[in-house]
Amino acid sequence: MARIDLNSDVGESFGNWSIPDASMLSIVSSANVACGFHAGDPLTIRGTLQSAVEKGVAVGAHIGYRDLAGFGRRFIDYHPRELSAEVIYQLGALDGLARAAGTRIRYVKPHGGMYNTIVHHKDQAHAVIDAIAEYDETLPVLLLPGGYALDYARKQGLRGVAEAFADRAYNPDGTLVSRREPGAVIDDAGQVVENMLRLAQDGVLIARDGTRIRTEAESICTHGDTAGAAQMAATLRSALEDAGVQIRSFVEA
Repeated sequence: MARIDLNSDVGESFGNWSIPDASMLSIVSSANVACGFHAGDPLTIRGTLQSAVEKGVAVGAHIGYRDLAGFGRRFIDYHPRELSAEVIYQLGALDGLARAAGTRIRYVKPHGGMYNTIVHHKDQAHAVIDAIAEYDETLPVLLLPGGYALDYARKQGLRGVAEAFADRAYNPDGTLVSRREPGAVIDDAGQVVENMLRLAQDGVLIARDGTRIRTEAESICTHGDTAGAAQMAATLRSALEDAGVQIRSFVEA
């Protein structure tokens, strides 16, 4: 793999609760910007979008459950029609702010609870993917390889983009280890670099039990809300580039 995207979740501060993710925009090639449901307020989101424009970073809509208290990481048993409406609402809100900042949303990435649920929950996967297609069928969607949502998105004619997580542990079936379990988040930069170099060069991830997972990932996510996130992302980018891997957003030709 001579080219790969680096993405990160940004714009997730809310009021007096601040996540220092601005430096991420100097490192990543794609920015998943919160839409205000799981995190982010209009002022924060607008500032993040303006910074993304200044840095030349592609902007994606980071849609999530309406769950500020749980940071969008809890499951919500939505009626599909309600979930679809909330997805479209978030896309429209972020798109409006993006246009005011001189850019536009280029792709979509579900967040947290929504992201993990639609890997296997068909009704919610249909609701989310159909809503994206209804809003703009040209928008690519970042999703977990091997999950139901990725297959469904492609069947519906959307560009489904598979991604890997630099700072998360994997189960043998290719799903992410729950954040409730020890070791779910990897904070060792050396391990992150080793894992992602293997992915970029061989297309393989290693599960926590040692299972080798073949993956088609076009993008690597490094979270912006973990300790030392920006430094880890910078170290990872340098290691990939030193290995001859070009860092470039998947929405660029």
